[in-house]
Amino acid sequence: MRAAGILMPVTSLPSPWGVGTLGAAARRFVDFLAAAGMSVWQVLPVVPSGFGDSPYQSFSTFAGNPYLIDLDDLAAQGLLEPSEYAERPWGDDPERVDYGALYRERFDVLRCATGRLLAAGCSGLDAFCVREAAWLDDYALFMALKDAHGGAPWDRWEDGLRRRQPDAIARAREDHADDIQLWKAVQYLFFRQWEALHAYAGAAGVRIMGDLPFYVAGDSADVWSRPEQFELDGQLRPHEIAGVPPDAFSEIGQVWGNPLFDWERMREDGYRWWFDRVRAQFALYDIVRIDHFRGFDSYFAIPAGSTTAAGGRWRPGPGIEFFRALKEELGAVDIVAEDLGYLTPSVRALLADTGFPGMKILEFAFDSRDGGGASYLPFSYPTNCVAYVGTHDNDTALGWLVTALPDDVAHARAYLHLDPAEGEGWGFMRAIWASPADLAIVQMQDLLELGSEARINVPSTTGGNWCWRAVPGFDSDELAARVRRNMELYYRI
Repeated sequence: MRAAGILMPVTSLPSPWGVGTLGAAARRFVDFLAAAGMSVWQVLPVVPSGFGDSPYQSFSTFAGNPYLIDLDDLAAQGLLEPSEYAERPWGDDPERVDYGALYRERFDVLRCATGRLLAAGCSGLDAFCVREAAWLDDYALFMALKDAHGGAPWDRWEDGLRRRQPDAIARAREDHADDIQLWKAVQYLFFRQWEALHAYAGAAGVRIMGDLPFYVAGDSADVWSRPEQFELDGQLRPHEIAGVPPDAFSEIGQVWGNPLFDWERMREDGYRWWFDRVRAQFALYDIVRIDHFRGFDSYFAIPAGSTTAAGGRWRPGPGIEFFRALKEELGAVDIVAEDLGYLTPSVRALLADTGFPGMKILEFAFDSRDGGGASYLPFSYPTNCVAYVGTHDNDTALGWLVTALPDDVAHARAYLHLDPAEGEGWGFMRAIWASPADLAIVQMQDLLELGSEARINVPSTTGGNWCWRAVPGFDSDELAARVRRNMELYYRI
C-alpha cells in the first residue's frame, strides 16, 4: 500500500520551554499529519542525548529522553506548579534548542515533579519499575553515580564501581537510593507520556517510525552494566572502535568512537541483549529504522585512540543468521534498513535476504560528491523501499540547491523541472511522491521551504547539530490542505 510520512524530530516541535516535547504540540502535529493525508511520523531516537547533544551517543539504548517530558501536562496532573518552570531561562532563540539551558534547568523542574509523585505514592510507578527492571535498575544507578562523579565517564570511576564489584554496587545502591528512585520516576513520566502520544497517533491512523542506532555509546549504562557484550580489554577499554572509512561526508572518514560488539559472545547466548534491544524498540514504535544496517554484514574497526579512520579494517558481522534468529524470536516486524554509505554485493545480498525495505535518497541522484547516480533516480526505485529527498544527515532541498556543485544543481533543476513559482523544494518532494516506492518521507523543513539554517545534522561535526525547531503555527491548515492534494494526486492516501 502506498503511503507517505514526515520526518520531524520531537525536539523540533515548538514549545515555550526550550525544546519540543510529548505534549500538546505533539498531539497537534499528529492532527496535522492526519489532515495532510500522511500516515507515518518518523522521529529520531527518543533516548537521552549524549556527547554533542546527539541521540546517537546516548547514555542508554533503553531509556527515554527526560527533555521530552512535557511540563504543561505534568502541571495539569498536579505534579508541577507553572511558576516552577515558566520563568526559567530556557534559551533566547525559539528556533534553536539551547541544550546548555536544558541541562541547567530541566532536572530541577523534574525533581519537583517526581518528588510529588513519590510523596503521593503511585502504583503505576511500582508496576513500571518491576516491568522494566532488566534495564531500569542499572540505568538509574548509572545516572545516580554519574551525577555523584560530576558527570565523569564511568571508566574514570573508582575501580570497584568500574568493575561492578558486588560490594561496591551494593553500597552504591544504598548510598544513592534517593537519586536512584528519582531517575526511575523520571523514566516513568517519560514512558507514560510516550504511551499516551503513541495511542493518540494510532487512533488518528498515524504510525510512528523510530530509529535504532547500530552502536551504543561507550559512556553508557549499556556498556557499563553489560561489558561482556563488547570487545573491551582488561581495563574495560576498547582496543578498536567504530567508524567508517572516507566517503562523501568526510575525506578522512568518521571516527565515532563507540565500542565494538563481541559478536562471537553474542552468538553464544543467542543474541539475547540485541533481541531485548529490538523488542524494546517495538514497544515504542510501529516501524523501526535500523541505522548503519551494513554493520550486520561487515563493520569498520579503527584502532582506539585514532583521530582519523586511517588504519581501520573491515570485519565480518553476524550476517543473515542474526535476522533469521530475530524473526524466530519476534516474528514478522516492520524494519527499515538504512542501507546507505559504502555498499558491497554482500550488503545488497543481505538486504535482499532479509526482505527489508532499503532507503533511496533523491539528493544522491544528482550529487557527484555522493556518487549515487541513476540508482537514486525515482524511475529505478523498487516498490519495497522508503524514498527520501534527504534524511536528517542531509541538507534540506533548498539548502542543497545552494551548497551543491553548480553542474549538479543544473542537472537537478532540468531533470525535476523545478519551478520557482511553485517552490523548488516541492519539485523534489513531488518526485518521490510520484515514485514507485511504497513509502515516501519528506523532512518537515522541506514542506516549510527552509534552507541550510534548518539542517538537523552535519556528520563528522559537533556543535550546532540537533538544534532546529519549528515556530508555532508551522503546521497550518493551509499547508495540510496543500500536502493532502498531493497525496491524493499521487495515490498515497
